[in-house]
Amino acid sequence: MKIALMDSGIGLLAAAAAVRRLRPDADLVLSSDPDGMPWGPRTTESLTDRALMVARAAAELGPDALIVACNTATVHALDALRAAMEPGIPVIGTVPAIKPAAARGGKVAIWATPGTTGSPYQRGLIRSFAEGVDVTEVPCPGLADAVQWADPDAVARTVAAAAALTPPDVTDVVLGCTHYELVEDPIRAALAERTGGAALTYHGSADAVAAQALRRIGAGPAPAADPTGTLTVLLTTRPSALPAEALTYAEGRLLDAATPALPLPAEAPAAR
Repeated sequence: MKIALMDSGIGLLAAAAAVRRLRPDADLVLSSDPDGMPWGPRTTESLTDRALMVARAAAELGPDALIVACNTATVHALDALRAAMEPGIPVIGTVPAIKPAAARGGKVAIWATPGTTGSPYQRGLIRSFAEGVDVTEVPCPGLADAVQWADPDAVARTVAAAAALTPPDVTDVVLGCTHYELVEDPIRAALAERTGGAALTYHGSADAVAAQALRRIGAGPAPAADPTGTLTVLLTTRPSALPAEALTYAEGRLLDAATPALPLPAEAPAAR
């Protein structure tokens, strides 16, 4: 089987690693857009155009499913992506894990980009899944960029700023941007200091999205399968290796492990 993932940058690593852990025999296609990122400040029309470009580049390689491993692209472009890809290629969006966090009945903090924090989209999820729950929306300006460029000082700075906005009695933390799952350890450390070492529960989307992609193609987990899965990387439609920044994260190193590589096309797939 072959699973494609798309994002503006390396936020797709968490979901890709989750797929790799569930199915080490699955071929992966990672299609991102370093030439056009960040997508967040773009208009919906511009973002959708970029998302369709990287999705179509991935589709040229014949995946069985496409994961939109980006909250912002899911909000603004999921309908367009499904219209372009389905029914031939099932498209799986990424939604912040507000529902499972709220179901625990504690106090929830949602860490998200400034554009998502307070947005009608996020407020709608809170109304639908967290009615009556104590929810704090925490904007994290600069954190996704710091993660994208693997800048530990900027990560520490932006995580500390977001931690200072998080109530000290919070019990559950939703990582509402796929990039944030790559720096869960620094986030945990900062919030442990903020909450006096209280045991918090963290909620990302990568595992759930990976499992949903397998369900959509009628496949189940097989973590003990032979690790024959290949890796193909497209950077703004150009065949490439994983960016150096990706290899600073455990998820990137897992994906870069020695497995046979798919033959790359002589030229990048044409953007449409």
